[in-house]
Amino acid sequence: MSITYKDAGVDKEAGYRQVQLIKDMIRRTHTDGVISDIGGFSGLFQLDSERYKRPVLVAGTDGVGTKLKIAFMMDKHHTIGEDCVAMCVNDVLCQGAKPLFFLDYVATGKLVPEKMAKVVEGVANGCIKGGCALIGGETAEMPEFYKEDEYDLAGFCVGVVDRDNIIDGRNVVEGDIVIGLPSSGIHSNGYSLVRKIVFEKMGMVVDEFIPELDCTIGEELLKPTRIYTKAVLPLLEEFDIRGIVHITGGGFYENIPRIVPDGLMAKIDVAAIDRPKIFDLLQEWGNITTREMYSTFNMGIGMILIVGREWKRDIVSRLQERDEDFVILGQIEKGEKKVELCHR
Repeated sequence: MSITYKDAGVDKEAGYRQVQLIKDMIRRTHTDGVISDIGGFSGLFQLDSERYKRPVLVAGTDGVGTKLKIAFMMDKHHTIGEDCVAMCVNDVLCQGAKPLFFLDYVATGKLVPEKMAKVVEGVANGCIKGGCALIGGETAEMPEFYKEDEYDLAGFCVGVVDRDNIIDGRNVVEGDIVIGLPSSGIHSNGYSLVRKIVFEKMGMVVDEFIPELDCTIGEELLKPTRIYTKAVLPLLEEFDIRGIVHITGGGFYENIPRIVPDGLMAKIDVAAIDRPKIFDLLQEWGNITTREMYSTFNMGIGMILIVGREWKRDIVSRLQERDEDFVILGQIEKGEKKVELCHR
């Protein structure tokens, strides 16, 4: 008897059906630079040569980590793709780059076209929020490698910045102001710890309603990561932003020093942060030290901008005009290269 690819667990027809389901989602993300259509071996994007004098491409890649487990537990897959876009786009923004295009990679044990279409729907929504085009991707059916009802997800973003406008922290000086932009919640980091606390220690189920959160624990944990493109790009065009920090895995202690030069430290007043209630609950439920919390989570601040003191009033005014929430977190001071958190 002849054996087919389908007998081995790979359904090519399901793959074809998935492509048909996602075509319109992908096309609505396309921007002026896209010069290819769905179905090619690669995506094509044309740089605006008139806008950029010395264009530098900025690339970032990331996944969603074990937040995927929450999507599996809830059987909700239409937002997790947005998380993937956010993790990549926000990293690219940190160099002062405008996100241009995005590619995704999904691997699963059994391809269910409707489920994968939901994942891509989230990716497409994230691309629209991030101002980048979804120009390619791959869905791999890998039986026996992944569980049939699970999948993994990774993303790749490319942006562009003029070489003279690259942000890498080298221009950060003593006296610069640190501004924080709020997160939408936990975002996509620390979920191994979150799951250990919520489901192992506390014994909760995803549909358990938490009065302090005014939603179920599953709904809270699945909130999409905020994408900061629309908040940050207009500021880059108008002001001298000297450093940008995406608060991801490693929290405040690991991420902020990455953009601070030697001989300087960031002094942060965390009492100024309006912390989402989920962080207080996690700390209480898990009996977690404050340092561990700020070493693992964003604690309510997803992105940090470091700006010259002379720009403070103008930037604050511009953020207020655009109804952007923000908080003045502290300043850059002389000292050992680190972040010092004050809890006054």
